[in-house]
Amino acid sequence: MVIGSLQVELYLPGCGSLKEKRMILKGLKERVRARLNVSAAEIDYTDKWQRSVMGFASVANETGRAKEVLENAVKMIEREDRVEILDQLIEML
Repeated sequence: MVIGSLQVELYLPGCGSLKEKRMILKGLKERVRARLNVSAAEIDYTDKWQRSVMGFASVANETGRAKEVLENAVKMIEREDRVEILDQLIEML
């Protein structure tokens, strides 16, 4: 069993409030979860309205499959025009 984790630091340039940030991240989180069957949560900058760190996790039988799923999550986030990826880190456990 392989557990893959993804940390993505995001910048939300058009956000004007925490409520707006939560709305954007909730939709993004739900889309990634539904399409890729991963766990997701906001793990840092919860009180900053233009920054966030999202965490994603995937469990698979092979390292390649877990990495592929998490790379697809990054691609989905990149397609979201309301956020910019500042940094990302994929790790396998």
